[in-house]
Amino acid sequence: MASKIYVGNLSYNTNDDGLRALFADSGTVTSAQVVTDRYTGQARGFGFVEMSTEDEALQAIAALNGRQQDGRALTVNMAKPKERTSGGSGGSGGGSGRW
Repeated sequence: MASKIYVGNLSYNTNDDGLRALFADSGTVTSAQVVTDRYTGQARGFGFVEMSTEDEALQAIAALNGRQQDGRALTVNMAKPKERTSGGSGGSGGGSGRW
């Protein structure tokens, strides 16, 4: 089963291919994505990598967490599941009691 890894403190020059290459020595990379700003396309300094197995993911974390890359110490750990938000407008709000 694939394991998703969070990678933080990336150089703003890092792209998907560079991120994939960084993790390739640790095993099979099934996906690599640098998160970008939706309006400017500029990298936001973090991304996600999926390794084909949990063992490969743990190996990659051990090898790369704290490693200097483009003058920056990488933060590499298992990604946490995305938290769900309730959405909506937040309830009825109060008001003055007048219609």
